Amino acid sequence: MLLVVGQIGKPHGIRGEVSVVVRTDEPEERFTAGAVFITEVPRDRRVSAGPAGAPAPGARFEVPEQLVLESIRWHQGRGIAVFEGVHDRNVAEALKGVFLQVDSSELTPPEDPEEFHDHQLVGLRVESRDGVEYGTVQRIDHAPASDLIVLAKKDGGTALIPFVIAIVPIVDLRGGRIVVDLPEGLLDL
Repeated sequence: MLLVVGQIGKPHGIRGEVSVVVRTDEPEERFTAGAVFITEVPRDRRVSAGPAGAPAPGARFEVPEQLVLESIRWHQGRGIAVFEGVHDRNVAEALKGVFLQVDSSELTPPEDPEEFHDHQLVGLRVESRDGVEYGTVQRIDHAPASDLIVLAKKDGGTALIPFVIAIVPIVDLRGGRIVVDLPEGLLDL
């Protein structure tokens, strides 16, 4: 399973640097010189055809399947990155919006038993303490106040469940379930 750990933003300067919006809790582990990212072009821009590398006049730049991080520095909560083979502003502009992904099988599991990677939770059954099934985890949203479980409800639709110990007392990865203690009416919002 591929996991998005960042997204390339605007070019920074004229030498191929790009801003990177980080989408991982461990940027210092993921974004190191030599790190290899699998790219995904946003759906609204999937047309790039032309030679790999710097585009020739009139030719479009084709986003490579992988990008190798050459260097990164941090500025105001964002990374300013240089990728191998990207050394001018035109190529950097062509990368704008590209998602940077890693394979989940290459990630080491968290050391803390109360910490989970998002991909470990997707698809788990969500149920009450007495076994009433509410649905499955569609994804995890990271909000400023707390993480949110996006529940694909059994009877259709979605609901948001705050991922806090008072509401989510048990995460049973081996059993394929998350046990919740929901306040009345939470699933009706």
